[in-house]
Amino acid sequence: MLRPLLLAAVLTVAACDTKVAGGSVDGAKVFAAACASCHGPGGTPPASMAAQLGVRDLTSAEFRGRASADLIVAQVRNGSKNKVMPSFAGALSDEQIAAVAAFVMALPR
Repeated sequence: MLRPLLLAAVLTVAACDTKVAGGSVDGAKVFAAACASCHGPGGTPPASMAAQLGVRDLTSAEFRGRASADLIVAQVRNGSKNKVMPSFAGALSDEQIAAVAAFVMALPR
């Protein structure tokens, strides 16, 4: 129980930092700084994150079959409906969000 709460606190703090990845608009750098702790460096989450929090595998056929840059931009900007993934609006610039979306779309299947 403590581990998910700690993760939520870390993500909340990270979401408040307006200098994620030093302000870089390199999608790989932004993903590494803001997304990889949950989704894994290559888009596949650690088993514990998938099991405990339902973190999506961004390389799965299910996700890839419905993913679009617009869907990813909206998810990053607004967070998940179940609020497990926080909103990164304000923490990431529009350019960083677009860069992350392009990076995720380019992940190997």
